[in-house]
This record gives sequence, C-alpha cells and structure tokens, in this order.
Amino acid sequence: MSVNLIQEISLPYDVTLCIQREDLVHPQIQGNKYRKLRYNLAFAKANSYKTLITFGGAYSNHIAATAIAGSLEGFKTIGVIRGEELGVDLEKTLAQNPTLSSARDHGMDFVFVSRSAYRDKDTDEFKRPLLKAYPDAYLIPEGGTNKLAVQGCAEILDGHGANFDYICCPVGTGGTISGIIESSGVQQKVLGFPALKGGFLSDEIKKWTSKTNWELMSEYHLGGYAKMDAVLISFINNFQKKHNILLDPVYTGKMMLGVLDLISKGYFPSNTRILAIHTGGLQGIEGMNKKLLQKGLPLIQYTE
Repeated sequence: MSVNLIQEISLPYDVTLCIQREDLVHPQIQGNKYRKLRYNLAFAKANSYKTLITFGGAYSNHIAATAIAGSLEGFKTIGVIRGEELGVDLEKTLAQNPTLSSARDHGMDFVFVSRSAYRDKDTDEFKRPLLKAYPDAYLIPEGGTNKLAVQGCAEILDGHGANFDYICCPVGTGGTISGIIESSGVQQKVLGFPALKGGFLSDEIKKWTSKTNWELMSEYHLGGYAKMDAVLISFINNFQKKHNILLDPVYTGKMMLGVLDLISKGYFPSNTRILAIHTGGLQGIEGMNKKLLQKGLPLIQYTE
C-alpha cells in the first residue's frame, strides 16, 4: 500500500522538515499500528486462527488497534491488560478509560493481571493457560512487534522517503524503527526518539536489523512512557495551531519536540532534508487529558 502524505513544515532554518502523515493511512487503525497488524492478521487468517490475544497497558494504542482490526477481519480479540485493579469494577474502568471502552465496543474481552505477573508475559508459563483457554488463538506481542510487524513497517518509506537525508520516528518497542531502518538507504541516517527510558531498546532493535545507520536520541522521553509536563503540552497545542497537525503526548509530541530542538541547536548540516514519521497514537489523547486534569496540567486541545 502506497500512501504519499508528506507535509512540509515551514521553519526559519536552512534545513527542510517534512512530516509523513501515517496517522491518516487508515480510517480507523492509525499509523504504525496498521502497518504492524497488516501481515500478522493475514498470517492468522491464512492459518485458520479465530482469536487474537495481545498485551498492553490501559491506554495502549496497540490494544485499541487490535480490537478494531480484529473486529473488521472477523477475529475474536482478547486483551491482557496490565493492572489487575482495573478489572475489579470493569464498568467504572470503562467509564473512565476511553481506550478500553473503545476496545470493548469493538468486541474485545479483557484479562487483567497484576503488574508483577505482567512482567512475565513473554514466558511459556504465562502463555500456557491463555492458550489452553483459547486453543485457536494467535498471540501478538505487546506493541505488536515481531517479524511480520517489522515487515509491515518496512513499507512506511515505500520509495518516497528516498530524497531525505534523515528519517526520524518515535520508538516504543522498536518494531517501527527496525522496519524503517531495513528499508532506509545506505546514505540515510535514521534517528529514533524513545518514549521509554532505559538502554534496552538498542538490543531490541538489533534483533530485527543488522544495519548500523541509526541512532537513538534518548534525551526527550521526559522521564518515561506517558510522562508529560506543561512544556510538552504547550508545544503540542502550539504545533497544532501553527501547522494544523495534532501530535500525541507519548510518542509523536516528544519526537517533534526533539527534532525541532536539534534543528535549533544546529545538529543537522545546512540544506539537510529531514522526514519525521507521524505514527498516530491520537486515540490516547482523551485518556491522557483525564490524567492531565488530575495533575492540574494544561489539556491537549483537539477536535474529535
């Protein structure tokens, strides 16, 4: 699938910055989640699986996307959700959590587990009872990253990224950037902006690509996944007003904040052409605004 949605951003610097609008790649399944799930669902269907089981947190873009994709393709979906307390009063949780509410509306059932148990989700001991309960299930890992996901994400550039010197993208579990690295040219450099703190991501990326034309810019995660502050929220709101592009606070907001900071500091040589990948994630904004409200922080301004 070729979607050429490149939007140039006007800047007072001697570099060119464009955004690839992967958030517009599918009417319901945004950005990299569409790419990651595409070949996984095709594999599941070709091998007669009837159920999809996957894993995520309460505001996971991947959980939301899997529920929608499963509904569209005729699969039963099970979401293993981190945080057993969320299942104590499910109706209250659904009333307060737009992500899980949407997933339920699209037919997903939930298995809530403690945070300590969730850390073992990749072990055979954890998976065994799930597969016993759902013998016709195909397991998709947290964030959707596996070989088929990397194959799908390799199609993000799809030829039209060849004219850029740098490719920038947010990094969660490492699948999206791995696909982009695989399809990048030898003359290009891929910069990843992690949403998580910790040095484990480099090892994860090296599982999927042997190329070395990439680097992680780890100064912009603001303390880790879902960590936000007033500066980031103000940046997101101002960016939307100026460029009419909505960013999310977990992934794309931090990436663009980082890219523009690097540009202002002269990181990129003159006449450099930069392509930033907008990976979607906008479904989580409503839920994140609830968290911001609780913390007394400004809200992300957007129109549903």
